Amino acid sequence: MEPLGAGDPIRLGPYRILGVLGAGGMGKVYFGRDNTGRTAAVKVLLPELAHDPHLAQRFLREAHTAQAVTSGGVARVLDARIDGDDSRPWIATEFLSGPTLDDAVRAYGPFGADGVRALAASLAATLSDIHAAGLVHRDLKPPNIVLTATGPRVIDFGIARPEHGMTLTTTGQVPVTPGYGAPEQVLGQRVGPAADVFSLGAVLAYAATGRRTFDGTHVAAVQYEVVHGEPRLDDVPAELRHLISPCLAKDPAHRPTPEQIAGAFAPPQGADRIWRTGPLAKDIARRGAEAARQATLVGREPGSGPSRRRLLRASLAAGAVVAAGGGAGAWWLLREEPRTPVESGLASGAKLLPRSTAQSGKAPKPLWGPLPVAAKPVDGLVPAPLSLRDVVVFAAKDGGLAAHFTRDGKEKWRLPDVTPAAGLHPLTEQLFAAAGTSGALRVHDASTAKLQWELPDADVGRFLTMDDENLYAVTRGGQLLAVDLTMQSIRWTKPLPTYAVRGAGPRAAVAGVTLVLFGDDGAVRAFSTIRGLDMWTIEGQGKSGSAIAPAVVKRKDSNGTSYTVFLGGRTLKALKFPGGNEVWKAGPPQNGTDSWGAPLVHGDTVIATNGTTLAAYDLDGRQLPLNGRAARGPLPATPLVRQGEALWAVEADGRGVSAYSTTDGARLWTWSAESRGPWGMSGAGNRVFLVNDGKLTAMPTVG
Repeated sequence: MEPLGAGDPIRLGPYRILGVLGAGGMGKVYFGRDNTGRTAAVKVLLPELAHDPHLAQRFLREAHTAQAVTSGGVARVLDARIDGDDSRPWIATEFLSGPTLDDAVRAYGPFGADGVRALAASLAATLSDIHAAGLVHRDLKPPNIVLTATGPRVIDFGIARPEHGMTLTTTGQVPVTPGYGAPEQVLGQRVGPAADVFSLGAVLAYAATGRRTFDGTHVAAVQYEVVHGEPRLDDVPAELRHLISPCLAKDPAHRPTPEQIAGAFAPPQGADRIWRTGPLAKDIARRGAEAARQATLVGREPGSGPSRRRLLRASLAAGAVVAAGGGAGAWWLLREEPRTPVESGLASGAKLLPRSTAQSGKAPKPLWGPLPVAAKPVDGLVPAPLSLRDVVVFAAKDGGLAAHFTRDGKEKWRLPDVTPAAGLHPLTEQLFAAAGTSGALRVHDASTAKLQWELPDADVGRFLTMDDENLYAVTRGGQLLAVDLTMQSIRWTKPLPTYAVRGAGPRAAVAGVTLVLFGDDGAVRAFSTIRGLDMWTIEGQGKSGSAIAPAVVKRKDSNGTSYTVFLGGRTLKALKFPGGNEVWKAGPPQNGTDSWGAPLVHGDTVIATNGTTLAAYDLDGRQLPLNGRAARGPLPATPLVRQGEALWAVEADGRGVSAYSTTDGARLWTWSAESRGPWGMSGAGNRVFLVNDGKLTAMPTVG
């Protein structure tokens, strides 16, 4: 969400306008909240177009068209009218909390057969309702399907028309998304409900494979394939292929009806669990909670002052409210010219390996790599790669940063004037912070590398962590730095002891209004996030020359909100904030080693390396059974990575990485690139990305 600018309305009808969700070729979409607390996506025609009576009528016709459909499978129109000082027409719809289908497939991978069946049955029922109202949607596609806790919702009736209406709106314009519009739409012929069935077939093929069934290098090539080519269904599971194929028939008369599709795809009981349980359901719940929180934070009446969290979220493009609303920001964008096909390298989650493979003890083959494209270690350090959107970003062999597609490892872009040694820090699901060669703080779009904004005088030496207001770093001159992300300015700086910032350190985490910093000298220091004031210091928590990343858990109970910070080092320690009081500790480490590793928190479990073993505790300090043994001696204090049902750790001698079962800690396998030295490691999308000895590798993990 972006902040309101000059000319943006403050209120439209009952809705107080809180921010901008996006803009299209004809208008803007705002995030609104009425006096009852109900949120809405409010679409407004651009001022320069509002005076055209034909456009205004067409704009409002979209609302009336959507209101004609009473199905629970579409987004409800809440209100539509001409209002405001400039008499611009606006439409308000319910704010859907959930990702669009294309975002969900990219984030979590293609749906299984049962999930596709559930999706097909639900969408077919919705199409049946749309057609029963005498309408044809005409633009069914993954971005126009929002996955909510109650199932898929079809959105955007911007080009919906009565049955048998012409597709062409102006000479030569075909408002249809390449690869999803039916052949008769592409050719500008009259269309009926069968056109939506063709689109549904293309949508289901995408959900089952993560790829378009019609694709090409440009729009004309895709449209030619739709009209003359055969759909690519080889990757569709065999049990679904014969059901999807009839939907994609060139002749509309040969396509099944939505009712026939719903019957043919009848899913087994519980098949809808894909949006009720698991990672997708958690994503939907998180987005809903964040949307509600944002509405509460920014819903203060004028005079109470703006919420800093609101301003921060607004300043970060593609930030939390857009994420919370899922497709709400996207689908209410007024239509523009059809977009070019999605690049073939876009990410989707890798398939998890079956447990039988893991139990064999043999390391799997990489998904791709090792590729000799990464930088060699500098001063014994390898920056961890960062995966965002469709790419993994890393320190490049020839200097600067490079990004390769997560799907196949092919290069996408390069940024030569960036210093990788400062590390990379994600700001949103799309943006990351990097340091320029002069120390400037730079914020880039991960998918395109486009510079979003820059703070030239930040003098960034190494990024640490962030919270809802600030990004924290250590400057090249040894200062602790807080950058206000709302104002894109330095908020405060604080001198640090030289011995705390040497080497690879420090590491940090935020607990409420406290920044907890683990220095390279082994001391842990606490600072106020508001002004950077010193609060307390724990000397000797770690050994000199080894800063260990803290982990934080936010907890709520009858006494309010508290934070627990977990520290590795000479003991595994839990501190409660506010206050920083010790609540439990375990240690010293076993087997003659002198350091617990960096703790990793997953759900209600804290996991850390303890000598040659993995140890697990619940959040209150009770030890849990987890008895993994390292392959070659003690595991170092390198952060663990969890993907799927495996924990990944770098072996102490630097000769490989091992995967351990999250169930009992048993070592599943050890994989080596036949090299020694430091490793950089991160995980995303059921992949583990490794950088070692100048090579970049993507590994699968186990489910």
